[in-house]
Amino acid sequence: MILQVDNVTKQFGGLTAVKNVTFGLEEGEILGLLGPNGAGKTTLFNCLNGVYAPTMGRIIFRGQDVTGYRPYRVARLGLARTHQIVRPLNELSVRENVVVGACYGREGLGLRAATRVADEVLELVGLHERSHQLASSLNVAQKKRLEMARALASHPYLLLLDEVLAGLNTAEVMGMLATIRKICERGVTIIMIEHIMHAIMNLSHRILVLNYGELIAQGAPAEVAQDPVVIEAYLGNPEMAEKLLEEEEI
Repeated sequence: MILQVDNVTKQFGGLTAVKNVTFGLEEGEILGLLGPNGAGKTTLFNCLNGVYAPTMGRIIFRGQDVTGYRPYRVARLGLARTHQIVRPLNELSVRENVVVGACYGREGLGLRAATRVADEVLELVGLHERSHQLASSLNVAQKKRLEMARALASHPYLLLLDEVLAGLNTAEVMGMLATIRKICERGVTIIMIEHIMHAIMNLSHRILVLNYGELIAQGAPAEVAQDPVVIEAYLGNPEMAEKLLEEEEI
């Protein structure tokens, strides 16, 4: 098991954003994380990669207790993430942005090796032809890919994707899903937060659902989509669940 989350809770004063969340993640899985806005999904990500220290609970990554580790320590161990709001280094080129990820990642590469890694990753995510452009010149879809490339350049074992499909059109979503599958095929385990239900239901091996910070369901996509608690809290009605399961695979 690559990740074990045991009773993780995060409180901000009197607000409990994440409450007693427990789950395990096998190597090679794509795990979808669902829930309404404000359910605690990004807060959970922030606990996993060290932005927040959990108020209670433990996080075990590749057999090591990383609870409360700062983000740079977690990155060095092979856990990387993207952000819902992309944050490129706008004054640097696309390639230089990705080089930064390689230099401060699991292997701590020097500039020459990091540049080679950056070129390989940019090819994978479809940005190689734009490697010399300033990051600020990219459109939203390209910046999403750059954010992913920078995380991948750190050579993670586990990649956290926070709404990488948000703001993309249908063709861009299809392309991004194909890229995520390629990343998984290369041996990277993935947890992804997403609101495009059809996409995450077809892409994920398993689904977790949060509501008001609590884990209300977990299992195979078909099981979760038919769970009455999930339907009430998130999907809205049984017809929506049936529609998701009847859609053709993306």
